[in-house]
Amino acid sequence: MLLQPKNPAESSVQKTEVVFPNDTNPMGMLQGGRLIEWMDIAAAVCAQLHAGNISVTAAIYDVAFFHPATVGDIISIEANITRAFNTSMEIYVQAKGRKVKNDQFRKVGEAFLLFVAIDDHAQPVPVPPVIPQSSEEQLLYDMALDRKNRRAHAPK
Repeated sequence: MLLQPKNPAESSVQKTEVVFPNDTNPMGMLQGGRLIEWMDIAAAVCAQLHAGNISVTAAIYDVAFFHPATVGDIISIEANITRAFNTSMEIYVQAKGRKVKNDQFRKVGEAFLLFVAIDDHAQPVPVPPVIPQSSEEQLLYDMALDRKNRRAHAPK
């Protein structure tokens, strides 16, 4: 069965969160683990929209934190598929934060997440190919294979 290719915009996800005190460390800064949780949720929705199936997190890698977010900040998270392999998909997620009284967003963090699409019996199923539409999407698409190869050759 040949699956119809999709472009990244078809499964793009945007999610908004507000940093509350229970999301922060003792310094009042957003905990990295909480940000990763929010990013994982956005990425899961993106993967599931692309695959048309439940998709589960297989890996989170190349996580980077840039600027701290604090209580009250608005966090905008965007998740986009970069490439589909056979049953897996790489999703790029970036998070930006801003103060309520300031409309300037600063990059808070980014990560690449790998998802596997599964059927009703939790068995992997094929996913549609990705057709990049822009030069940036093409670059992320090309680099996804490099990241996959790097993970395959990493020490176990």
